[in-house]
Amino acid sequence: MPFYENVFIARQDLAPQQAEAMATAFAEIVAAQGGTVTKTEYWGLRNLSYPIKKNRKGHYTLLNLDAPPAAISELERQMRIHEDVLRYLTVRVEELEEGPSAMLQRREERAERDRAGGDRGGFRGGFRRDEQPRPEMQGGER
Repeated sequence: MPFYENVFIARQDLAPQQAEAMATAFAEIVAAQGGTVTKTEYWGLRNLSYPIKKNRKGHYTLLNLDAPPAAISELERQMRIHEDVLRYLTVRVEELEEGPSAMLQRREERAERDRAGGDRGGFRGGFRRDEQPRPEMQGGER
């Protein structure tokens, strides 16, 4: 069977548990059509690029699917009907990713960096104490 990745965005006023329950319900739809959901990832409540149906945020969820095309058609039909789904995207892929997706890897790296007390990566302006400004930056002659 072909592999698919499906990401859907649920309304912001839902609880995270409700968004995960929606993912479970969509997984049952795929299973009833003869497919399987190999991985489900909840990415959290994230800002949208532009307001969709008066929502500025949405609950993002990823589903990795191993299903026939008929199951994907039924899943997308159910997502179109569901009033809590703002947007969805299904993409056919050659193989499914093992381990956490890029979205969760970034979150884990950020948390690891914060635990270690490392540099936050932002520009703080000025110079470090041990660093002297270059002569061309001191003004005066060019």
